[in-house]
Amino acid sequence: MNECGTHRKQSPCSLQPQMTECAKRAINLNSIGRNMTTPALLPLSGRRIPTLSPGASSFPHHRATLRLSEKFILLLILSAFITLCFGAFFFLPDNSKHKRFDLGLEDVLIPHIDSPKEGKHASGQVVIHGQGGHDEHRHREEEESLRDKIRADHERALQEAKEKLRKSREELQAEIQTEKNKVMEDLKKKDTGPKPLPPVPMPKVAGVSDGEPPEPDVKEKRDKIREMMKHAWDSYRQYGWGHNELKPLAKKGHSTNIFGNSQLGATIVDALDTLYIMGLHEEFRDGQEWIEQNLDFGVNAEVSVFEVNIRFIGGLLAAYYLSGQEVFKLKAVQLAEKLLPAFNTPTGIPWAMVNLKSGVGRNWGWASAGSSILAEFGTLHMEFVHLTYLTGNPAYYQKVMHIRKLLAKMDRPNGLYPNYLNPRTGRWGQHHTSVGGLGDSFYEYLLKAWLMSDKTDTEARKTYDDAIEAIERHLIRKSNGGLTFIGEWKNGHLERKMGHLACFAGGMFALGADGSPDDKAGHYLQLGAEIAHTCHESYDRTVLKLGPEAFKFDSGLEAVAVRQNEKYYILRPEVIETYWYMWRFTHDPKYRQWGWEAAQAIDKYCRVSGGFSGVKDVYSSNPTYDDVQQSFFLAETLKYLYLLFSSDDLMPLESWVFNTEAHPLPVLHLGNITLPGSEPAQR
Repeated sequence: MNECGTHRKQSPCSLQPQMTECAKRAINLNSIGRNMTTPALLPLSGRRIPTLSPGASSFPHHRATLRLSEKFILLLILSAFITLCFGAFFFLPDNSKHKRFDLGLEDVLIPHIDSPKEGKHASGQVVIHGQGGHDEHRHREEEESLRDKIRADHERALQEAKEKLRKSREELQAEIQTEKNKVMEDLKKKDTGPKPLPPVPMPKVAGVSDGEPPEPDVKEKRDKIREMMKHAWDSYRQYGWGHNELKPLAKKGHSTNIFGNSQLGATIVDALDTLYIMGLHEEFRDGQEWIEQNLDFGVNAEVSVFEVNIRFIGGLLAAYYLSGQEVFKLKAVQLAEKLLPAFNTPTGIPWAMVNLKSGVGRNWGWASAGSSILAEFGTLHMEFVHLTYLTGNPAYYQKVMHIRKLLAKMDRPNGLYPNYLNPRTGRWGQHHTSVGGLGDSFYEYLLKAWLMSDKTDTEARKTYDDAIEAIERHLIRKSNGGLTFIGEWKNGHLERKMGHLACFAGGMFALGADGSPDDKAGHYLQLGAEIAHTCHESYDRTVLKLGPEAFKFDSGLEAVAVRQNEKYYILRPEVIETYWYMWRFTHDPKYRQWGWEAAQAIDKYCRVSGGFSGVKDVYSSNPTYDDVQQSFFLAETLKYLYLLFSSDDLMPLESWVFNTEAHPLPVLHLGNITLPGSEPAQR
């Protein structure tokens, strides 16, 4: 039996109809198969071929019946179609609206002209015109002429519109270019800095050069320090020029996260005033040229507000005051404007970090639930006051005075300032107080704000005195061996550990002795000497004669580091800074001797062919290098050593106040001048 349900062997007469039926079914199957190749025309459920019975054919056996059915169906379809078409005629929309719309602008503008053969009288009667043929021809000409005129007007108006549009584009481009030029001019005006309001004279500067000591041996030591500075600078110039810092062993540039991902030449800016003071003027000019041509603060970089302020703004302002070169002031103002968005917080306490391009700020993730750090937001006053003094822009002065007022209103546990303050809530974070890291320069700037104001900022002096009194009462202790140290207060407990950073306090106590209340000048000068002695002991008790990062006074330990991560020395300046201040106030030769010991140790153990490097273990005779030449080594450590072996007329303390990065800023003898944004009562 074949696929159609018929036997293969049949008589010729019966085979023909069966073949015809089978062929039709084959055609139908082929049609179904073709439909299956176009699945997009069928739903998923309709893509199966229907099952065919292997039995007798399902098609009708009588052709007459089939023909009759087909005729009936065709007639029915035709009748339905005719009915649909005829009925649709009644549902066609009224084309009168379409005609009115299709009249277009021409028919609106052209007045309607009645038929030339007939018109209406005022009475409404129809009147037949006598001059039918002539009038008809004339009206048609007038109508055609009017239409031609309107078409011409349309074309002319369209052309004028195109020309105006084209002209507008050109004018727009010209306006854009004009606006761009205006912006560039504004930027140039900003570069020159705002005009002082009110005008102020250039602060009188003194003792910016020479300072050669009369003693030959001291001069020899000073020359050695100058040679060390030249080695550090030349190495950076050769291997790390333009980078923030130097890797002296790898002999390539280096940077840290405090400068973001930018290369701002931190070492150049930080070292400029040291070069100038040492008389290295050719090197100074190289640095100035790089700053003029390359220092750009429009970069997309997230930087530390604190570090950029003390290193860059402080360094640029110092270079300006020392040399008088306007470019340094301009760059300082440009950078300061980039830092102002960091103050956009609910309290006005600035973020620790700010993006120089976007102005978006944030705090360090590790800083007590997103707090700002006391030593960072409290170490802006000196530089910002000078910015207002030079530019007349009160914003800088107002920002730092707002911080001072906010802190004055806050409760202080035991009179101490915790290291963390939340800029959103204005509440203290973790109760951790330190004169070392996280807190140090806040106290330093209270004193130096008073000194820099020519001792007129009595509010700053009072705040400093109160803070030092609380520090003496709660943080300063004597060890079992008689060493005076400054501990750290953590959650009501004194930790008997002192950091290298806290060693600056010896110089601070000596600097603030004059003017202290209750005739305690001698007391604070003695306290400074005791701190200097303790910090010298931390150096002297190591193998390298260089001090560790932190040292303890507990369990029989005296000024010795315990943890491995506290045994390193990274070219820090704080101990030498205190030696210099103590020398200036006492002229005790031991401070020069201690400073020379430190200089020799640095030159012996930290000097490499590519510069100077920190060491990881000061208790090891064979230390490992950290391969970083810090920018503050050139800005602070070598500067303080050079000043230690110079005469007192070089950078006299009566005329200069050093910021926390050792950048000298002149005392502002303001007299009766009030800083923009300030009140006389505050001074």
